[in-house]
Amino acid sequence: MIHVEHLFKSFRDPRRGIVHAVEDVSFDTRAGEIFGLLGPNGAGKTTTLRILCTVLKPTAGRATVAGFDVAENPLAARGVSSVVFQEPVVDRSLSGRANLELHARLWRVEPGVARQRIAELSDALGVADLLDRAVGDYSGGERRRLEIARALVSEPRVVFLDEPTVGLDPRIRHELLEVIGRLRAGTDLTILLTTHYLDEAERLCDRIAVMHEGRIVALDHPQRLRHELGRELVELHVRDDLPAALAVLRAHGIPAEDAFSVGSTLTVPLRDLSAGEAIATINDLGLATAISAREPTLDDVYLRLTGDRLAPAA
Repeated sequence: MIHVEHLFKSFRDPRRGIVHAVEDVSFDTRAGEIFGLLGPNGAGKTTTLRILCTVLKPTAGRATVAGFDVAENPLAARGVSSVVFQEPVVDRSLSGRANLELHARLWRVEPGVARQRIAELSDALGVADLLDRAVGDYSGGERRRLEIARALVSEPRVVFLDEPTVGLDPRIRHELLEVIGRLRAGTDLTILLTTHYLDEAERLCDRIAVMHEGRIVALDHPQRLRHELGRELVELHVRDDLPAALAVLRAHGIPAEDAFSVGSTLTVPLRDLSAGEAIATINDLGLATAISAREPTLDDVYLRLTGDRLAPAA
C-alpha cells in the first residue's frame, strides 16, 4: 500500500550546511497494516511522513501511496490518503460537526454519505456528544479524536498519524491508543504512525522501522526485535572502564557482542545463558557495584542499535 524506495531528503542550513534528514530509506507496508516509524526527535520520521503526504518533495528516491507516485502525481496520492499532523488544523471557532462537514465538502463526499459517515465516526471516536460545541471548548484529547474523525471522513485507504498522542495526559493517551487500534477493524485501512513512545509502538504496530539519524536501522515485528536480544539481560554498574569489563566478561563465557552502555551502566543480552549463571559469574569477578536481571524491551533494542535513549526525546 505504501512503497518507499531509496528515499533521500536534504536541506541547506545556514549554519550547518547540507543536512541529510532522510538517507536511503526503503520499506513497504501491506493493506490493513499499522506500521510505525519509531525514533527520537530529529531521527527523520516526520520528514519521511511529510514526503509521503506530498508536503515535501524528496531529494532522491521514489515513494508511492496506493500506487500513486507522491512526487509525480501528488493530487492522486492525496486523494487516497489523509493525515493527522502534530499541530491541530481544525477550526476552533466552528463546531465539531461544522469542521467535519467542511472537510467532507472539500473532499466532495456526497452529503448523504457524509452525514452517515460523520455519525459513525463520531460515535466510534467518542465525540458524538461534542459535535455541536465549538472546538475551542474541547480538551486536548477530544480535539485529537476530532482530528482523526476528520481525517477519516473521506474514507481514505491510507492514514498518516504524526505523533498522535504527544501532549496528552496518560489516561487520555491510553484511551486514544485503544481508538487507533480499533480503526482498522473490519477494513483494509493502512495506518502509518510516527512515535517516540516505545509502549505505543509495541501496543499498536504490526511492524516498526527504527530510525536513527535519517536511516532505518531495524525493521521487524516488535516482538521479534525484542527476541533478538534473547529472553533475559543483565544490567551492571561497572567499577572500572567499560572495554576492560567487556573483555573480562567474554573471557569468562558471558556473550558481550551485543552489550551496550549508558553512562556507567552496562547492559548485556544473555542469549542462551541463564541470568543466575551470569550474575554468579559477575559477582565472583567483582566487576560491578550492582547487578540486576530483566526481560528485554524495545528500549534495549534501540539502545543496542543507536546508543541513544528514546525517553529524553519526549
